Amino acid sequence: MEIIIHQTHHTIADFDKIFSYIKDNLAAKPKGIHLFPELFLCGYPLQDLCLQRPFIQAYQDFLQELQIWLNKNIDKKNCCLLMGGLKYELSPAGVPIKIQNVIYQHGDQLEFSDIYTKRLLPNYDIFDEKKYFSKGHKAKYTHIFGKNVGLLICEDMWSSSFYEFDPVEDLYQVTVKEEVQLDVIFNLSASPFVIGKQQKRINRASEISNQFECPFYYVNKVGGEDEILFDGQSFAVNGNKVFTQAKRFQVDLISSTLPEDNSYSAKTKGAQSLTWEELFQAYLVTDKKPAKLIPWDDEQCQEVLEALCFGFQDYARKNGFNKFTIALSGGMDSALVLTLIRLSLKEGQYLEAIYMPSIHSSSLSYDLSLDLCKNLGIPLKSLPIKFLHSTAKNLFGQNFPEAFEGVTDENIQSRLRGLLIYTRSNQINSMVVNTSNKSELAVGYSTQYGDSVGAISLLGDLYKSQVYRLATYINQKYNAVIPEQIISRPPSAELRPDQVDTETLPPYDILDAILEGVLNYRYHKADLLKLGFTKEHIEKTLNLYRRNEYKRYQFCPIIKISSKSFGFGYRIPISKSSEFYQH
Repeated sequence: MEIIIHQTHHTIADFDKIFSYIKDNLAAKPKGIHLFPELFLCGYPLQDLCLQRPFIQAYQDFLQELQIWLNKNIDKKNCCLLMGGLKYELSPAGVPIKIQNVIYQHGDQLEFSDIYTKRLLPNYDIFDEKKYFSKGHKAKYTHIFGKNVGLLICEDMWSSSFYEFDPVEDLYQVTVKEEVQLDVIFNLSASPFVIGKQQKRINRASEISNQFECPFYYVNKVGGEDEILFDGQSFAVNGNKVFTQAKRFQVDLISSTLPEDNSYSAKTKGAQSLTWEELFQAYLVTDKKPAKLIPWDDEQCQEVLEALCFGFQDYARKNGFNKFTIALSGGMDSALVLTLIRLSLKEGQYLEAIYMPSIHSSSLSYDLSLDLCKNLGIPLKSLPIKFLHSTAKNLFGQNFPEAFEGVTDENIQSRLRGLLIYTRSNQINSMVVNTSNKSELAVGYSTQYGDSVGAISLLGDLYKSQVYRLATYINQKYNAVIPEQIISRPPSAELRPDQVDTETLPPYDILDAILEGVLNYRYHKADLLKLGFTKEHIEKTLNLYRRNEYKRYQFCPIIKISSKSFGFGYRIPISKSSEFYQH
């Protein structure tokens, strides 16, 4: 029995492309069991799109057309399709009464029909499936070509104290009660990317394979859906052995037959170390004081590099951009963003850098920016803001008695740069890419409508220390493309004479570690003191963090690479008491 994994990549609700994919690939492989990802037939995550009448009508029309085509063109005796999709129950007015996340089967004598409903509906971080979907109530195995096949959808494989039941254990008890030995288990997934998550998936799949003493197939989708990345890496395990695996961040089509060797470990229930709660641990080294972020190794850096390049390109493609404009300062963040985009650049795309010096910008910043652009083969244009800055200062001096100094004077420089970069964007219809990092977002170390502008953020889920680590890795891999002095010089916004970041912020290795504990909801003030941080550093970080929620609320989409990022999965009220931060 041939099992074909379809690791697919489609724009959400692009029903024509989804239909074309099915036609083309089934014509090439007309036999076997074909596995498609969770919600393959419509895309994921849908959010409120699944409630909109035009979407519902287009989806229902597509399903009807698909059923007719499958009935005419697929030999149900030799071909079976398992596809993730939605099942609607509508009111007479066409309003959804119930929406279910299901597996549709066509083949092995069966007409197109839903055979399994997702049972665990995740409702944490980026997930809000309970808002939209109704859960299934039954564990399910089915018969396909004489084989006993267990069925799961994505979250169903993850045991957790968060849920009232465990679909894997329920399925196991059904097989024990009915004295059925499963031949294989299929899990149709749409599992978002997080650094290091793939090994967790494999570990959990191996546990289930050993428990049921049968192979386990895991099929995942690929795609950048605004902030959320899907990395693919579909695989199949037999016990503790991975016997097939698809590519990372690429469409792939792989086939295999069920393995004949039967070497399994002792039956196990899902280990609690592999539940969703573990995804929210704070990734800190705590055996020394003060605690530090766990540094990325080269393999993790490569994973992040691929994720950011893929996420950027998918966002640009799906939103119709082929030209990109970057505000280059001579600092680390903008240098890394420019380098990442250059590494991802495709034929027919255009990338440019704009250097906008003020009276406080050093000549070294320009020299380093020019060197970087020469290394990358990117044009650099200079648009000085000192005359615009002077004009604004004089204008306010003529009309208002208050002093034009301090933060007022600093922020106008940043906002003038935002004005110029978007004027250039309008000229050539280019996409402005944000250059802020996660540390800056957390403490508000950016100017609203200034350096915080952009259509997408590549570094918004990288702490400053991780920005330096990734830059160092890129230099090792690409022959020191980023000038070394950009990495080694003290970071500065250059908005006042001799400014450096550490005048305003704790050192980044301290700041980043404190933020990691806070943002993963694991530590409060007393815990942080026990981890070796000073009271001064803790209070400064917490005060900056709590005061800048309004800035984060208006920030652009962030490519998510960690278990807890700002953006889509981070929902904190702007208006709230802040007294509890002092405890």
